[in-house]
Amino acid sequence: MNPVVKDKIKLMNSLASAGEAFFFMIDFKQEKPLVLHQNELGKEGIEIDIPGFGNAKNNLNAPGDFYFRKFPVEPEIYRQSFEKVIRAIHRGDTFLLNLTFPTRIETNLTLDDIYRFGRAKYKLKFRDEFVVFSPEPFISTYTNTISTYPMKGTIDASIAQAERVLMTDPKEIAEHNTIVDLLRNDLNMVAERVKVESFRYVEKIRTHEKEILQTSSKISGQLKPAWQNNIGDLIFKLLPAGSISGAPKKKTVEIIEDAEADERGYFTGVFGYFNGVDLETAVMIRYIEQNDNRMVFRSGGGITSFSVCEKEYSELIDKVYVPVFRDHTN
Repeated sequence: MNPVVKDKIKLMNSLASAGEAFFFMIDFKQEKPLVLHQNELGKEGIEIDIPGFGNAKNNLNAPGDFYFRKFPVEPEIYRQSFEKVIRAIHRGDTFLLNLTFPTRIETNLTLDDIYRFGRAKYKLKFRDEFVVFSPEPFISTYTNTISTYPMKGTIDASIAQAERVLMTDPKEIAEHNTIVDLLRNDLNMVAERVKVESFRYVEKIRTHEKEILQTSSKISGQLKPAWQNNIGDLIFKLLPAGSISGAPKKKTVEIIEDAEADERGYFTGVFGYFNGVDLETAVMIRYIEQNDNRMVFRSGGGITSFSVCEKEYSELIDKVYVPVFRDHTN
């Protein structure tokens, strides 16, 4: 194990054992974890807003007119990676793989604007490097109960009978079933009496362009008392998040590294906050990074043997948006 990771696990265990609140952020490959005591957040230029904690003010309405343009990867480039994944599926090396690509965007919104005006359950702004507005929890705890909420399956809400189409689509069913099974097995590594509490419920997500529907499930288990003493070990044991890697995890991650255009970095990693007693965390999707005044949005979707390249490409583009609106509706 990376010595840096060992040190961060030890720090997380130590802080949690003492009942100290802290923030953490872990990249997809678990090579550059960051752990900060709550009092250090402001000094480091990190802003977060999650259920139960936030260290920055938010606004509801967008700052006047704004534009948002996206320039996705060429369809043929996407197809080459898609077909590489399909060949791996046919060989039996993976059953489900979350394929992602960067999309260049142009907007007059700054990262700070997107963070402050965006509406999402989990938000993070990391210095002037990237912003996350994620709808997807990773794990959360309440006393000695741990829960995870895999989100898999997406459709444009404007499509006729969109919810029925989503819920009966063989590809979406297979994708969701695979992730639920994977995450149920993951929780069994750290908890007892694991069960699926809610299966394939539909949530509506609003973007600046339209609304999309996504399906999620809730899986829960029981942790042993004083689990906080080993909180770092627990979190890293569950990484990477199954919903943004695939199954089986180890081999699928190897295929991802070969199929994708570049390194994910912190995209599809996890971030979270421990309040001294319980944990609230999110998967780092809906992710915009900035380098030398150039903005890139990273997105993707799950590929199975049922996948159609054109539909997957469209889903990747649909997920490129900002949750910034000019009214007070939710």
